[in-house]
Amino acid sequence: MEILELSTMLELTLIVALVCGLGLAAAVVIESFRRRSNHIHLEAHPIFEDPNSLKQVDCPYIYDPAEKYISLIVPAYNEELRLPAALDETMNYLQERAGKDNSFTYEVIIVDDGSKDGTKRVAFDFVRKYKVDNVRVVLLGKNQGKGEAIRKGMLHSRGKLLLMLDADGATKVDDLEKLENQVKSAG
Repeated sequence: MEILELSTMLELTLIVALVCGLGLAAAVVIESFRRRSNHIHLEAHPIFEDPNSLKQVDCPYIYDPAEKYISLIVPAYNEELRLPAALDETMNYLQERAGKDNSFTYEVIIVDDGSKDGTKRVAFDFVRKYKVDNVRVVLLGKNQGKGEAIRKGMLHSRGKLLLMLDADGATKVDDLEKLENQVKSAG
């Protein structure tokens, strides 16, 4: 009799464990599908404000057709001091290249990752100087990390070719053509 009760208890425990395991597996699968299709961050179009006209300019999605040849995404966290030199060099290069080749169109997207210094002011100064069609600023509000800053910049860029450029000037913008050639030969 005791063996029968023990056997029944063991079967009951096994069934409960199996049901719990299946429930956990189902919860994991459902959550992964929910997260994969959660594009709430893409549903509301962020808006760029043109500091010259104070008019709102739609912020594109990465799924929209490319309007520019290249988008350079510059993540910036407390880069008030280094950003001007990096952007001056970048804009000089891009303008010179666009002057030689009319099909070369570009935009620079500065993603302010919740800076505590004057990074936002410096970024908007460049928008005023070069116009919102060529320089845009995405404000994250609070620091979310370099990866998220790059991701947000990429999601809201208009370029066919999307590249990240650090504000510290570690990569020289005039190496861009070498990288483009490598991308073209690989594709």
